[in-house]
This record gives sequence, C-alpha cells and structure tokens, in this order.
Amino acid sequence: MNQSTIPSDGTVCVDSRFTVPSMRCAGCIGKIERGLVSVPGVAAARVNFSAKRVAVSHAPELSEDAIIEELRGLGFEATRAVENPLGRDDAEAKRLLRALAVAGFGMMNIMLLSVSVWSGADGETRAIFHWLSALIAVPVIAYSGRPFFASAAMALRYRRTNMDVPISIGVILATALSLWETATGGEHAYFDGAVMLLFFLLAGRALDATMRGRARSGIAALLGRMGRGAQVVQDDGSTRYVEAERLAPGMVMLVAAGEALAADGEIVEGRTTIDASMLTGESAPQSACSGDTIHAGMINLGNPVRVRVTAAAADTALADIARLMDEAGQSRSRYVRIADRASRLYAPAVHSLAFLSFCGWMIAGAGLHQSLLIAVAVLIITCPCALGLAVPAAQVVAASALMKRGLLIKDGSALERLAEVDEALLDKTGTLTLGAPRPVSLDALGPEERSIALALAQESRHPLSRGLAEALRNAGTQPARLNAISETAGLGMCAHYGEAEVALLRPEAEVSGLAVDLLVGESRKRITFDDPVRADAQETLASLRDMGVGAAIASGDRPASVAVVARELGLFATAGMRPADKLALLERRKAVGHNVLMVGDGLNDGPALAGAHVSIAPGTAADVSQQAADAVFVGERLMPVAVAVRVARRTMAVVRQNFALAIGYNVLALPLAILGYVTPLVAAVAMSLSSLIVVGNSLRLARSAR
Repeated sequence: MNQSTIPSDGTVCVDSRFTVPSMRCAGCIGKIERGLVSVPGVAAARVNFSAKRVAVSHAPELSEDAIIEELRGLGFEATRAVENPLGRDDAEAKRLLRALAVAGFGMMNIMLLSVSVWSGADGETRAIFHWLSALIAVPVIAYSGRPFFASAAMALRYRRTNMDVPISIGVILATALSLWETATGGEHAYFDGAVMLLFFLLAGRALDATMRGRARSGIAALLGRMGRGAQVVQDDGSTRYVEAERLAPGMVMLVAAGEALAADGEIVEGRTTIDASMLTGESAPQSACSGDTIHAGMINLGNPVRVRVTAAAADTALADIARLMDEAGQSRSRYVRIADRASRLYAPAVHSLAFLSFCGWMIAGAGLHQSLLIAVAVLIITCPCALGLAVPAAQVVAASALMKRGLLIKDGSALERLAEVDEALLDKTGTLTLGAPRPVSLDALGPEERSIALALAQESRHPLSRGLAEALRNAGTQPARLNAISETAGLGMCAHYGEAEVALLRPEAEVSGLAVDLLVGESRKRITFDDPVRADAQETLASLRDMGVGAAIASGDRPASVAVVARELGLFATAGMRPADKLALLERRKAVGHNVLMVGDGLNDGPALAGAHVSIAPGTAADVSQQAADAVFVGERLMPVAVAVRVARRTMAVVRQNFALAIGYNVLALPLAILGYVTPLVAAVAMSLSSLIVVGNSLRLARSAR
C-alpha cells in the first residue's frame, strides 16, 4: 500500500490493489468501479481489465479485507495483489488450460459416440451410447465448468448477476435435459453441445489469458537478463553473495567483468564500459567511472567496479518499466464506456428474451422439451464474450507491439487519444535532442590543458561537465592532480594546479549555443558544445507529416540555441517558454479545435504533459514528467512517437471492426435462435466462433508496429 493525496480536498488516502480474476467483460468494469465508489471511505476505484486488477484509493480506516468483502458483494472473488513487478502469476492460465484439456478430451470422446447415434443407431444401442456419453459428460462438465459455475454462484449468492449466470444456466439445463432424455429413452441428448460449449468458452478465456501474458512477455524477457544477485563487500573486506531481492540501498556490490547488475547504483570505485542496451536500446558500449549511475540489467563489459546500491528489487528502473507495462491496459475510454453500457443491459435482456422465447413456444404448442431447448439456445448464443473482448483484445496486442518498438503505453485510453492527434508540440533539449551535450572540438587544447579540464569536469555533475569528461576519457586523457577543488553553483569549477589557478567556468558574455571557458593561469580557452539532434528526428517528423500531424517546437531554452535546432529541422519554434506558457499554448490550440500531442522531458514540461490531449516522454525524462505522460519511449530514437500515432489509428480501426463483428453476430444469430433454427450445439459453436474472430482480428495489430 502507498499513500496518496486526493487533489480535491487534500485528504490522505491509502492506495491498495486487488486481483480480480473473474472479470470477464466491459460490464464487469463498470459494475466494480460504480460499486466501490459508492462505498463510504472509497475515494476512487479503477479497473485494469488486462491485468485483472483493481486499484482503490480509500481512507486508512477502511481495511483491505473490507474492500475484498465489498468486491464479493458485487459478485467478484478478490485477493490482495502481490506487488512484485518482477514476477508473473500464471495460475489462472494454468487452471484454464487444465479445464480446457479435460473438456477437449470429453468432447472428442462424446462426439465419437454421437456419430453412431447420428448414423441411425436406435433402441437399446442408442440408449447405451447416450449413457456412455452421460458417464463422460457429467464429470467433465463438473470439472471444466467450475470457472463459470463458481463465478455464477458468487454473483447469485449476493443477489447479483454476471455473464457467467446465463452460461451456467444454459449448460446445466442442457445437461439436465440430456439426462432426462437418456433416462426416459428419448431420441435426442445434448451432452456433446454442453461439453463443446464449455470447450469453446474455455478456449476463448485461455486465449485471453495468454494474450494478457503476451503483453508482458517482452518485458519479462528483459527482466530475465537482470542479475540474480551480487557479491556484496563486507566491513572486513570479504564478500558474500546476496540475492537480488535481498539487496538494500547502501550495500556495495563488487561487479565483475561480464556480470549483469542486480540493482541500481552509483560507481564508487573503478572505471569500465557498460552495455546499457537493455534500457536505452543502443548497442554501443558506454564508459562509466566513479560517480556515474548505472542500472539493474546493464552488463559490465570492462573492469571490475564497486557499486553502491541506490535502488533494489521493486525500486529499480527495470521494475518501474515493468509497472508501466502492468498498469497499461483497459481504461475508461469512449469505446469501453460503449461496451460497458451494452454489457450492463446484457443479463436482464438475455434472461427476458430466453423466458419470452420459452413462453412463446409453449403457447405455440411446442411442448416443454422443445421450448426449453430454444430457451437454452438463446441463453448460449447471446453471450457477450465478443463484445467484452472488442476493446481490450485490440489494446493489449497494440500495447505489446509498441513495447517491442521501445514505447510503453501507461494507459489504454492513450491509444484512442493518440489516434485523434493532428498537431505535435515538442520540447527541444532531451526530446528533439539527446540532452547530452558533447564538445564540438578539443583540438585547441594541449595535452596538459586536456588533463586539467578532465580533472575539473569529472568532479561536477553538470551536463556540460559530464559531456566534456566523457569525451576526454574516450580520447584516452588522464586527469591531472589538482588541489582545493571547489564548485560554485551556476558559475563553475575552480582549483589549483601547482602554483597556477585553474577553472572551468561559464562564459562571462552571452554566446550562441553551449560553451564553457577553461582558465589555466592567465590563459582562457573556450570549449563549445553541441547537443545533437536525434539521428532520426527528420524521418520522424516526415512520418508525422505524412499522417497529417503538424509539428512545432515549444521550448524553455534560450532563443539562440532553439533557433539552431529549428533551422535544422525546418520547424516553427517558440523559445523561452515557462511551464504556464506551454500550458496556455495547448489551451489555445485546443480552443480552435486541435488535438495536440505533447512530447517533453523536463520538470517544466510536467503541466503541459498532463494538460495535453495526449503526451509522451522519453525514458530519460524527469520522474514528474514520466508520471504525467501517457506513454514513455526509451532509447535514442524519436521514431517511436510516430509509430505510436500510426499504431493507435490502426488500433481504433480494429476496435470499430470488432464492435461491428460482435454486434453483427448478435443481430444475425439471435432471431435464428428465437425462431428455433439453432440447437444448443450450434449456438455453442457460433458464440465461441464470434469471440475467436474478434481475437483473431485484433492479433493483426501485432504486425502494425513494424
């Protein structure tokens, strides 16, 4: 549990998360959220359908056990969510697969027996085959139907209903009718239809569970590269192995060459090269030395180093990425609300239609047996599984595809809003550029001056100092020995080199671009820097233009430095903007009918990221910016921004297709069932086929991010 503050009244609440595996459709989302918000002490409730979780902000005096009981009262069994982003819970998928295997075994054997009946077996032979089918079907239905029967029983116990209630009624009625027919020597039995219905329903749910697992498969593969533990240095200088889960801030890890880091930390001794491709996407090794921060999952390619742990286990940068993926998924988008309203009407409507069909056929003289069969067919064929899968299936596949291209979607509704953008505002430093200044040329510095510059620069955490130090180390420079090193914020570094005073200072006069002055005694030399534009920035902007999305720069940097990037990229730019200025610009564009995508990384971009129609932040952005953004991209490429817009538009097209398929199926199938043209067996096949078609249509999005 974490503490959070509700902005409206400042009340401190507790945030708790619960796993609710019995959520099946958009109607479940609305039922849970509406039901929990009405509970005294609950401030907010949000369902993550893809992860089958519910996040609840509630008063501290309202216990988690009480919330679990409220969820049970709504008809949903729930447990506390295990807050371990490094783990995966496949228990539900395994249960569904076992039930599916049993149903498949029973279905095949019963179908073999049914073939003999269909071929003309009658009398005692037909009765024997029916009894054999019953002996197989009853235990199979009892075992494989548990996911549906338990969910329905939970709902009915609290005088509620869900989509599993009519499914359970249909299966039980079909089985009971078949047993009656078998016991009375009747001609027809529907054991094959009941078992086949369960098989296809379980296949759909197992596929849904697999798809939700696929949404995290990429991140799980990355997490698999994280170090399992580390050799921790003891007070007496010895080392002992500590598992990753038991590492704690302050411990010092001895990281050998070729070893993957098991925690985030700061190098306290040694110099090496690091493979950071796991987090940045860049394969080129990076140099790292004392004072540099490195993260779990990075690989030490060079010399052994000692690293002081700053974050471990669930607090590492990789764990944060896992949480982003875990929280990505279903949200309260327009399409989800449509499915919610439709599913809310489902249970009363389908029960009424089944009852009216039964009464109508009884009045027409069809008899009890035939009327019940038609009512069962109506119950089965109108199951809204396809409608419930229309939105989450598309969102999960799209989010998984984007993750493989380096973009993590934090909110499923962001895909809907991304599809609507027609303008993009981009920050300069750290967004269009890498935010890592590099010296343009060091040729003007002699060997001694280079050593002095490195000795000064490596003692500062300023971006210009870090860029200079990295460039000098890569050139093979060794630092000079300095005395009395000091740093004055906003001015630079000062020290003594022998009898001479040396310094690395900001220029006294305004200069175009980035620069520092190196002072060695009476000598002053200027070192200019270039914050390079991302290599694919032009290609990304061209891709956005091809989709009808215009772009402009909105930056808080100085006009001179912004103008350089604007000319290079051919963009209109506004410089020197404060956070309120960027937010006001977004409001003006919104007022004239534009849906603006904001891309930024700095603290000053936080309000604009939160206020934009949709927003994206780079993985190097400040924590506040990443939290405010709807999506985060990693690596040095900007192209994930354009890919996200393209995939989002395709996703919304697929969602609309899914709705059309789900609604069209019911429009065609329901009248046929009411008129008596559909048996329970045909209804089971048709209903399951509609869900599989929706899922299959959504899976086409897996190729959309290529």
